[in-house]
Amino acid sequence: VCVCVRERQRDRETERQRDRERDGERDRQTHRERQRERQRETERETERDRQRERQTRERERERERESRNTERDTHTQRETHTHRERHTQRERDRDRETETERQREIERDTEREKFG
Repeated sequence: VCVCVRERQRDRETERQRDRERDGERDRQTHRERQRERQRETERETERDRQRERQTRERERERERESRNTERDTHTQRETHTHRERHTQRERDRDRETETERQREIERDTEREKFG
């Protein structure tokens, strides 16, 4: 085999070696890019999970707040109603006492007129 044939074979082998190295580098680059993309996707999922958890906690706090407000309002309404009932009952008792006093005075006046 002549020298030029061997040189061409060596050149082709060198070219194939460079192609393999380029392909290997390209594969490694692609692998790194995919890893980075998977990492970013994992971070996005983690952030979405955190956001959902924050929203869930916030909704729960809001429900608790509404529940406490409802309990407070119910308690206040009950107290107001009870207060109003007591007040009304006192007025009735006072009116009854006043009426009873008035009746006694009328009876006394009537007795005075009779027995003068």
